[in-house]
Amino acid sequence: MELLLPGLGLIFWTLVAFIIVFVILRKFAWKPILSSLKERETGIAESLATAERVKAEMALMKSENEAMMAQAREERARMVKEAKEASDKMIAEAKEKAKAEYDRIVADAQIAIQQQKNAALTEVKNQVGKLVIEVSEKVLRRELANKAEQENYIKGLAETVKLN
Repeated sequence: MELLLPGLGLIFWTLVAFIIVFVILRKFAWKPILSSLKERETGIAESLATAERVKAEMALMKSENEAMMAQAREERARMVKEAKEASDKMIAEAKEKAKAEYDRIVADAQIAIQQQKNAALTEVKNQVGKLVIEVSEKVLRRELANKAEQENYIKGLAETVKLN
């Protein structure tokens, strides 16, 4: 049983050594250990506060980034719409110019056709007139060649005029 129970001297000297070590540690090590623990606790608290602040800033930046992205999308949509309107306007103007040019060309062609038609009709009338004159001249010469037939012809004309 002696091995299980320590002696009174051993307990005394162990207690004296413990008290000496405790006093030395309290005088020289306890304050630095507590101050370093306090500094560590303060550093951790500051790090947590900084992390929360950074997290809030990141959330704010994220919302600002989303707002900027939405604004950029709206700007892009507006620019696409303006470009489409401008191209539609240019196409419409080109169509109007082409239609006006087409109408002008058709009108000029119709005028040219009418002028050529009138010239052709005039030419035909002139040719018909010449032919009528030539035929009439030949007929009159033949008729005027014979005086008796001429008088009979004049009498026949006079009678037909009186009857009408």
